[in-house]
Amino acid sequence: MSALRKQKQARQAQRRNRQRARLSLNIHWQDEPVVAIVTPLLKHAAALAWLGEGRAVVNITFVSSDESQQLNKEWREKDKPTNVLSFPFELPEGWESREQLLGDLVICPAVLISEAREQGKSLAEHAAHLVVHGLLHLQGYDHENEAEAQEMEALEAALLAQVGMKNPYLSIE
Repeated sequence: MSALRKQKQARQAQRRNRQRARLSLNIHWQDEPVVAIVTPLLKHAAALAWLGEGRAVVNITFVSSDESQQLNKEWREKDKPTNVLSFPFELPEGWESREQLLGDLVICPAVLISEAREQGKSLAEHAAHLVVHGLLHLQGYDHENEAEAQEMEALEAALLAQVGMKNPYLSIE
């Protein structure tokens, strides 16, 4: 078999694997209204942000400002509510799963709404951006230094462009 034919078959296999890739969202909320936040745009952006192969699951929980502040203080030592927190899941050694549990995203609607207003963004677009941002964290991306931040922001912008959104970082600089 020629090298060119092997390359073509490899690309076709990658496309098939990518088409089979699926991201399931388990969405939970307590007292906060989330109907305006969980939109088809958010779901589409989230599906694009799953960069792995095969099936994956992420839990998204919407919490009050008080709970967000408590979690942010406990896990990040920042005593204020935040827009999104990411909690990656690692499968215990020796366990196998047909679906990969990426982890949990905890979103505070009050902060999300406030930020969207301050930044002049639609609620749906800001929510989609935060979910993409959180999903990238669950897959190992970070922004602890300038190089990591630039890489992560560029990836976020590219993913969001696929759903027709502008670069979210250009409007807040």
